[in-house]
Amino acid sequence: MSPKRTFIATIATTAALATSVQAETTLKISHYTPALHGIQTDFLVPWSEQVTECTDGEVQFEIFAAGSQLGNVARQQEQVLAGVVDIAHGLHGIPRGRFPRTSLIDMPFLTNDAGAASQALWDLLPTHLAEEYEGLKVLALHAHNSGLLHTNSTKVETMEDMEGLRIRTPSPAVSQMLSTLGADPQGLPPSEVYESLQRGVIDGTVFPWDPVKSFGLNEVLNYHLDLRAYTVSFFFVMNENSYDSLSEKAQSCIDEASGADLVAKFGDWWDAWDAPGRQGAIEAGHEITELSEDERARWREALQPMMDSYLQSIEESGVDNATEIYQAMQDKIAEYEAAQQD
Repeated sequence: MSPKRTFIATIATTAALATSVQAETTLKISHYTPALHGIQTDFLVPWSEQVTECTDGEVQFEIFAAGSQLGNVARQQEQVLAGVVDIAHGLHGIPRGRFPRTSLIDMPFLTNDAGAASQALWDLLPTHLAEEYEGLKVLALHAHNSGLLHTNSTKVETMEDMEGLRIRTPSPAVSQMLSTLGADPQGLPPSEVYESLQRGVIDGTVFPWDPVKSFGLNEVLNYHLDLRAYTVSFFFVMNENSYDSLSEKAQSCIDEASGADLVAKFGDWWDAWDAPGRQGAIEAGHEITELSEDERARWREALQPMMDSYLQSIEESGVDNATEIYQAMQDKIAEYEAAQQD
């Protein structure tokens, strides 16, 4: 072979090897829910498959769920910031205090609809929330449907029934809500709730229906009060360096699979994920009670000073426009809910 042809062949081989290496790029995704949960089966797996197909195999994914070395709910943010994982899905409220602006969506009686809360978060990201995500590319923000109060041995129908109950809480705003209502909030990761209920360490938990099914909690519960009083929010984020290291095509594929179109799916997803939890409680013979309108009005009145105080505490901690953000959330949710009724 002539030197010229050898040189050309070498270039071709080098290009082929570079393409091969590029095709083997594997990104790590971590989350804290069980591998059989809809977060993985309906959301993360299809999302990753869409990106892989769009990139013609250039980007592959490895998913780490609850129970894995990377599935700790309290470490999702730090893992993705440190580059231990490339992408993470986690709770804004655990650990506490890291997303004070975004977590205002957890305020009592703001909304009972996952779709409305998720859309509000996404719309407000660039104008009110972005500074909480330095070093991260935000792929989606979302929330779950309104939570219920689930208890094992005490039936709750009124505010007075809450007195002294040890209730697992997911976020600071919900903790203050529970304290105001007379309960004793207990901060626990979702994965520890089953054992804590079984051992009598707690008397109940606040959750939407979905985790009741996902974590097998109908085995250790008996009563469910449909509060529709709060929601909790989640992040789906990517390490900025991981994103920047990808080809323009791969970045475009990730952008296409994420953002507003992805956020819009969470309302229907949560409705589907909640249904088996409620059905399981019915089949187990549990008592499901809806908070009466009169009692709901009492709770709203009792919680108003707490909400004012919570906003003030967030502003004193350094978020000087917390009231403005909260009002913007109310406006966005009202706008979304009105559009849904048209």
